[in-house]
Amino acid sequence: MTEFKNVTVAKAANFYFDGKVTSRTLTFADGSTKTLGVMMPGEYEFGTGERELMEITAGEMDVKLPGAEEFVTIKGGEEFAVPANTKFQVKVKTVSDYCCSYFKD
Repeated sequence: MTEFKNVTVAKAANFYFDGKVTSRTLTFADGSTKTLGVMMPGEYEFGTGERELMEITAGEMDVKLPGAEEFVTIKGGEEFAVPANTKFQVKVKTVSDYCCSYFKD
């Protein structure tokens, strides 16, 4: 899917890691949310409250998911899932564009 229709967009951006990761929150009619954002090159650790699906639309990063022993490379056009209430690490190699979907299980 290349676009979303009938959504509400939060006016204020979310800033993380001194502005090196930014996003905007989209809320859909059913109450579900997604964030659209950009990550600058660097190393980051994120925590989850809900299960997430990270779709990388452009860029490249290495990702270490909960329970994994090694990082795996994720490129634009690929995605990865993260369980709720966990942490994951990323090493962003190039400026990366992403869409994160949140699931309330």
